[in-house]
Amino acid sequence: MNVIARNKQASHLYFLEDRFEAGIVLRGTEIKAIREGKVNIKDAHVRIKNNEAFIINMHISKYKQANQFNHDETRSRKLLLHKREIVRLGSKIQRENYTLVPTMIYIEKGLCKIEIALAKGKKLHDKRQSLKEKDMQRRMDKAMKDYL
Repeated sequence: MNVIARNKQASHLYFLEDRFEAGIVLRGTEIKAIREGKVNIKDAHVRIKNNEAFIINMHISKYKQANQFNHDETRSRKLLLHKREIVRLGSKIQRENYTLVPTMIYIEKGLCKIEIALAKGKKLHDKRQSLKEKDMQRRMDKAMKDYL
């Protein structure tokens, strides 16, 4: 598994619960640009329309060698999921105020995959608490390293 991009901000802004692996419908120049690492999923999110999942606002830079046949950088791209997963995710989003957030893009066996997570938004005090816990863990690790 070759990890291309990670969304580090997602774990800071959301409580990540369930994770799913999905394929992406891409054009030729898009996959070439992804393999070069020119992709950004920081502002992206997943929306479900008519029992189909789409990733919106994922930025894939233009492929340098593609001349006039290049792709649109921020177009909506279809995600490949099983129908029962899409129905389950759609019901969670509507009833329980969840969001679908992309967390990672990787290439596995020559195919581009995306990991999406079912997430619930954090409040400001939750963000502060997780930063405190992260800082405490970092200090304990440093103290243990210095002690040993």
